[in-house]
Amino acid sequence: MPPRVTEPIRLALIDDYDIVLGGLAHMLDDYRDRVVITEIDTNRPLVEDVDIALYDSFAQGEADTGQIDLLVDSPRARRVVVYTWSFHPELIASARRRGVDGYLSKTLPAAELVDALEAVHAGKVVISDPPPLVHSDPGLDWPGRLEGLTDRESEILALITQGRSNADIASLTYLSPNTIKSYIRSLYRKIDVTSRTKAVLWGIAHGFRPDHHRLDAWRDGDGTTVTTDPASKTED
Repeated sequence: MPPRVTEPIRLALIDDYDIVLGGLAHMLDDYRDRVVITEIDTNRPLVEDVDIALYDSFAQGEADTGQIDLLVDSPRARRVVVYTWSFHPELIASARRRGVDGYLSKTLPAAELVDALEAVHAGKVVISDPPPLVHSDPGLDWPGRLEGLTDRESEILALITQGRSNADIASLTYLSPNTIKSYIRSLYRKIDVTSRTKAVLWGIAHGFRPDHHRLDAWRDGDGTTVTTDPASKTED
């Protein structure tokens, strides 16, 4: 158990999908005496520093990308934590080289996540044990959950809707091309489409385009840009 801090941790949530951040914020509601979410909507300028920037990897670059460098280099966040499903050793090693202070699993129950954040805030480096099965905490949310998509299927559909190719998705998620194809076949069945173009159109209609580009605010300090249209790819 980490030492308790006297003031709640000031936490920024970083992901481009409002529903993802809303689920995470809701999961932390019972711990508002220990964690205060000070930054979730960067349509407004960033006006205060935070203790921890929590980077949710849903449909974003993993810990081996320049996005992490942007957060680590920002004077607005004292510490940076990656919140992810992906525990490939190369990703963890890359995160540590880049100066990340925590690498936490999305399978952690809320209480354990708060404990880990407090430990990071106290100056410890916290790396979660790789989960034996990749299932998010039930308190989290993602686009398409009500339509029966799993968290991983949702992420892959979000990347498809962003215009990413299968090769891009495999590179971003550290999943094999065959695993990506298996997820795509499964999610196509669930949303009743037969082509990538139809999947993109379904995704646009059901909230799979990013709501914001939140990292732009950490780069510029003056808000974000609303999403761009997905590329028109036809790969199946």
